[in-house]
Amino acid sequence: MPLPTSPVIRRVRLGAELRQLRRREALTLEQVCDRLGWASTSKLSRIELGQSRPDLADVLDLLDVYQVPAPLRDQLIVIARDAATSRGWWKALGEIGERQRTYAELEAGAARIVEYQPAVVPGLLQTPAYARLRITAGAALDPEVDVDAEVRARAVRQEVLRRANPPRYTALLTEAACDPGGIPTEVWREQVRHLVALTGLPNVTLRLLPRGAAPGGPHPLTPYSCYAFPDPADPRTVMLEAVTTDVRLATAADVDRYERLTEALLGAALSAEETVTVLARGIDG
Repeated sequence: MPLPTSPVIRRVRLGAELRQLRRREALTLEQVCDRLGWASTSKLSRIELGQSRPDLADVLDLLDVYQVPAPLRDQLIVIARDAATSRGWWKALGEIGERQRTYAELEAGAARIVEYQPAVVPGLLQTPAYARLRITAGAALDPEVDVDAEVRARAVRQEVLRRANPPRYTALLTEAACDPGGIPTEVWREQVRHLVALTGLPNVTLRLLPRGAAPGGPHPLTPYSCYAFPDPADPRTVMLEAVTTDVRLATAADVDRYERLTEALLGAALSAEETVTVLARGIDG
């Protein structure tokens, strides 16, 4: 069975490889576009930045211009096909917002996911009722959000945890994220039961950060997610969640810093077993 791939990461990888090939040939964006008869450099720029879903014919033309020999050419064609994928899981997401689609693409090809959430239960762990409350609350700031479509898409995303060869998934939750607040009692109890049940999956680990853990240590205020992929040449990636636009970090320096932060938080967190015990108290609480 072929390893799963993440289209958004393969686009970034493809763009970086093509940019390196262009520079090796000492060609400018303008020179390449002139040779191919492309109207402007924006098309090539977006491909190199991993910002557009590449057309395989365009990639083949670029490989011809850069005189790329086999087997590198064959390798880049595989990456280009992954970057342009429209497999069944993609279609099953339906019409959803670009932000959730980006997370779905990252999760689809990940070998390891670590999420830190200081305020709410992470999307991959949410029940439909809890997800609807969170998405509805967000829709108050963006009336164009289709709540039903986003809830359905979140359920499709969650299937990644139960697929064949699933990613190793770890969630770091603060006590605030595990506080029901104004959530209806039955919705919250169902959510906690779901969290405890998910810990029965061999690839899912939950860790709780109690209040006062690691005094003087790092306490990030922004949710973030770290992704690593089966192909070590695909860039490890961190997503920072913001109110309007999420930030994707893929440089080694940025990712290394967040991985060190994650290790510090894991060192201060309760063990997986202790976390389940604390969560289980909330089922009847």
